[in-house]
Amino acid sequence: MCLCTAVWAVGGGVYHRAMTKHSGSPRDAGAALPELMPGQSVELLKELHILTRDGKLNQDTRRKLKQVQHLVQFIAPLIDDVIQQRGDVVLADHGAGKSYLGFLLYDLVLRPRGVGTVYGVETRAELVERSRALAERLGFERMRFVATTVQNATTSGELPPQVDIVTALHACDTATDDAIAFGLAKQASHMVLVPCCQAEVAGVLRKHKALSLSRTPLSEIWRHPLHTREFGSQITNVLRCLQLEANGYQVTVTELVGWEHSMKNELILARKVGKGKTSARERLQKVLDELGLQELRLRFAVP
Repeated sequence: MCLCTAVWAVGGGVYHRAMTKHSGSPRDAGAALPELMPGQSVELLKELHILTRDGKLNQDTRRKLKQVQHLVQFIAPLIDDVIQQRGDVVLADHGAGKSYLGFLLYDLVLRPRGVGTVYGVETRAELVERSRALAERLGFERMRFVATTVQNATTSGELPPQVDIVTALHACDTATDDAIAFGLAKQASHMVLVPCCQAEVAGVLRKHKALSLSRTPLSEIWRHPLHTREFGSQITNVLRCLQLEANGYQVTVTELVGWEHSMKNELILARKVGKGKTSARERLQKVLDELGLQELRLRFAVP
């Protein structure tokens, strides 16, 4: 991709934004690095310890930067879509950690547009305080940070009653499901999810394995422990996609970055398009029944 012109495709649509370089600015101190986008804040990247104090990248931080910037490229057109519709945008980033994603979204997308608020949701209070201090130091006035779990965020008074875009980058196990529940409750127009370390479904498969082996030959797919883990992870994301479709979202599943950069690589993009699909709800129920996962009906919102 040419760094001077970004062309981003999401769900069949194309987002195009000309990006120009600004000379003579501290923001261009790292312009010699091909990994950086034009106009990107070098000071921010140093504060996040992505760049060293002398403006260098190591192998690990290069991988992290590539992942987050690639995700930013998927989210930017969604932000513009919401801004075009209502003139503003509210985004909640769950499991924010050090808020790499939130800070880069603000720096590269929201700051130039002059509108939009990012909420970083993170359980570790020390990371929340650190992010608040960094946002204040950099003048990122429309960033907010909330110390709470993804599950409790739905009823937290620190978050607005409606959120336009929900993101969850590498939210472990059921935190991704909590992010989906949050998005449904907040009537989100878009959800952007990169699941990680799914274990709940695999645990249920393991618990009922003997019964499944006697009932259907399909259980051979998850008979061995390694297959249980891998199949459990795969079917968890299948169930999540069906859940989103059943709630009126159009879903696209793709890769975030190349497998050489991360094994947690599945990107789920969901866009609200209308009422829920009865057919998706029926397929979701059938999959749960077929795999002996009926006890997870509430988890995946099957009425």
